[in-house]
Amino acid sequence: MSQWMSPDERQPTQVAQIRQSLQEQIRAGLLRPGMRLPSERALSERFATTRITLKEALAVLETEGQIYREERRGWFVAPPRLIYDPRTKSHFQAMVESQGRAATTRVLQAGPVVANAELCQRMGLAPLSPLLKICRVRSLDSRDVLYVEHYLLPERFPGLLEMDLTCSLTRLYAERYGIGYGQSTFDILPTAAHGAVARALGLPQGAPLLQICRLNLDGQGRLIDCDMEYWRQDAVVIRIQSDPLP
Repeated sequence: MSQWMSPDERQPTQVAQIRQSLQEQIRAGLLRPGMRLPSERALSERFATTRITLKEALAVLETEGQIYREERRGWFVAPPRLIYDPRTKSHFQAMVESQGRAATTRVLQAGPVVANAELCQRMGLAPLSPLLKICRVRSLDSRDVLYVEHYLLPERFPGLLEMDLTCSLTRLYAERYGIGYGQSTFDILPTAAHGAVARALGLPQGAPLLQICRLNLDGQGRLIDCDMEYWRQDAVVIRIQSDPLP
């Protein structure tokens, strides 16, 4: 049987011991979601280890989504992940509220831009096409978990920038412009936080993120927008249920 045991099970390293100890406290509810952990210095003293070893253990727990960190604030116990099903047409607020959570949105930037090369390729646009860009941060239970950039065709949404952009854009499209989602294409890949994304989500440079690029078409197959979503990787789980086999 011993040949099937992991190295941590045969001879636990100090990193594994620290991870297991913190994990047990989280599972037992002694460290509750949203609770701030002691400082790295205090934890390293309690576990009689170096800051380097402690950081390794915390990094493992962060990768597993059990804890998260905020720049200049420290480490926190992660709340349950939001379940995100790309196949549904539900917008962020409805998705969050359907899972018994609270959603808020704030607008960071909104205005005209010129499409860069990547957007021209993704959206099938001519070079240097004009677009509307809306940058927003979306919060789950008062915690910033999603930075999103929306790129829209100006001719389809006249007067949009004068409206309340903290509400659901999906609902705004339908109610003000009679535009509803048809088909959507999702590209999902891991990435790292940099620049405006890191600052907006309170993350250190290089922290892991989940990027979702979503291209939305209406029922007639015409382009609506392109959303570039950057999720805290500990805050979301992508769950897709397939159709039954015929």
